[in-house]
Amino acid sequence: MDNNIIKKYMDDCSLCPRNCHVNRSAGQRGYCGASATLKAARAALHMWEEPCISGTRGSGAVFFSGCNMHCVFCQNEQIAKGQFGIDLSVERFVEILLNFQEQGAANINLVTPTHFVPQIIQGLEQAKLRGLTIPVVYNSSGYESVGTLRQLDGLVDIYLPDMKYSRTETAAKYSTAPDYAEVAKRALQEMVRQAGALEFDRDGMMRKGVIVRHLLLPGHVTEAKEVLDYLYHTYGDLIYISIMNQYTPLLSMRGLASVYPELDRKVTKREYDKVIDHALELGIRNAFVQEGETAAESYIPAFDGEGILR
Repeated sequence: MDNNIIKKYMDDCSLCPRNCHVNRSAGQRGYCGASATLKAARAALHMWEEPCISGTRGSGAVFFSGCNMHCVFCQNEQIAKGQFGIDLSVERFVEILLNFQEQGAANINLVTPTHFVPQIIQGLEQAKLRGLTIPVVYNSSGYESVGTLRQLDGLVDIYLPDMKYSRTETAAKYSTAPDYAEVAKRALQEMVRQAGALEFDRDGMMRKGVIVRHLLLPGHVTEAKEVLDYLYHTYGDLIYISIMNQYTPLLSMRGLASVYPELDRKVTKREYDKVIDHALELGIRNAFVQEGETAAESYIPAFDGEGILR
């Protein structure tokens, strides 16, 4: 992708379902808060993804600044508004990807990349020409435009989206995205089309495929079951489902506890067990579950600019 095409997207941004149509080239900022320049807050080996993503070598994760969701419970809220992070050129981005490969990373992990897809495409094309061969993971909220995803066909090997909600009212309340479920389902269909059947290497590391994450929210067991119903009845064993209990209540720190009191606690073991039992009753086999205590701020990476600057 050349610079003129990138500028076209930045001059009138409609990369995500928000369709802000702002001129990022002129300094305007849309819902994601991003400018026209790549910005990231961390680029380092990440050990806390699913076992087939992180493994023992780590996933080469680039945490981009900005987000098109702004969930009230966001664990990465520090960088989600797009103002926090370090600008980097496409050339430096390519160097980071190649450095990850030299360090032995299992894959490239693009975290919250949606609003930088044109620049990422340019970087991936250049990196692959320079010898990048490890799988590329697209790690997102699932709130994606199919047209944007289609541009990644052949460049992304593994899709790692969320399926956050099944209900309009929940998505509207917590993410100001009442169309989330409808949009995420269309996006997932395109991701599965591109990635195809699950493929692993001899060490059990994923080479191709889709893993859909669902983060159980406190008090939302029924909605979690609805998400699992949709995923399994639609895709069966064609995808993996990652059922997460790591919700960490940070609302008190942001003064939101009185607005969303139902979210101001951790998920209980009983709640999580109910969801896992439902997965077993459905017959889900391709799943990741979390055991023990995973809801802690210590699992949130330090967004200190590591790996961005030379």
